[in-house]
Amino acid sequence: MRSAFAYIPRRGPLQQARVGAAVSYLGALVVVAFLYSNPLVLVAAGLAACMAGWLAGAYSAVRAALRMGLGLALLIVVVNALVVDRGETVLARLGHWPLLGQVDITLEAIVAGVSIGLRAAVTMVAFAVYSACVDPDRVLRALRPVAARSALTASLVSRLVPVAAADAGRLRDAAQLRGPGAAPVGRGPLARRLLAGSLDRAVDVAATLELRGYSLGGPRGARRREPSRHDARFYAVAVVVLAAAIVGKVIGADDFHAYPRIYIGTRASTLAVCAVVLASGLAPLRVRRKPRIARRSANAPVPVRATGLPPSLKEAQRV
Repeated sequence: MRSAFAYIPRRGPLQQARVGAAVSYLGALVVVAFLYSNPLVLVAAGLAACMAGWLAGAYSAVRAALRMGLGLALLIVVVNALVVDRGETVLARLGHWPLLGQVDITLEAIVAGVSIGLRAAVTMVAFAVYSACVDPDRVLRALRPVAARSALTASLVSRLVPVAAADAGRLRDAAQLRGPGAAPVGRGPLARRLLAGSLDRAVDVAATLELRGYSLGGPRGARRREPSRHDARFYAVAVVVLAAAIVGKVIGADDFHAYPRIYIGTRASTLAVCAVVLASGLAPLRVRRKPRIARRSANAPVPVRATGLPPSLKEAQRV
């Protein structure tokens, strides 16, 4: 069973681009999500991340990240509505709760929780696309001259997290196949078994790395350049998105506040930032290049295949 977040080699622009170009492109969407609180911009960033994943072929990763991200967003909304009682529009008064005191559900607290939840969902989708489309081995080679240990740690995490997710799926399937007479297996035992298996795998990986001499810090090889014709596209899109986000933040495009009353700005600058961020999701789109046709001069002879010609024509062609 392969995890939805596991890297799968594909012939797409995002997969063929350099690590720096892909990380810059996806990182720009994450920066927008953390820089803005306006739900319109956050929705645009989420749609852009989903489009990037779909165009790159990471359908399973986007679906899984959306399920997890929307679930986390819903949890954040519920917690924020129970904990925060600010706002003028009271929807429900739930009385006095232990540890929480007087609990009043306000519309403003719900909207503020939606903004925070959208930020978390966009980040999860962007990292899911990164995990499914960026080769961790290339990340390790690119970062090894800068920080060898950190690069190794990041590469192992990106490799082992999908493996742990696949182990969780196998454990759930095995628990369901035990039969109706067996005792039901809760999430607690499954989590303990998954944690034990992850620790055993970590010990095995550490022993393997020690035997291969990763702790010795051997000589660093020369960095191999991996040129791709898609690098300039992703770098340019990342620069445009970051520039638009920073300029929009400065001129007031993030015009949003939830307390004491809800106000979501829809100024021209906000809509422009949304349009730029949304259009950036089309960067992984495949563009077919027209085949080049060699130009021939007017006096150049046209080659004629001699196969299948009569002997007299063959001799004439030789002359």
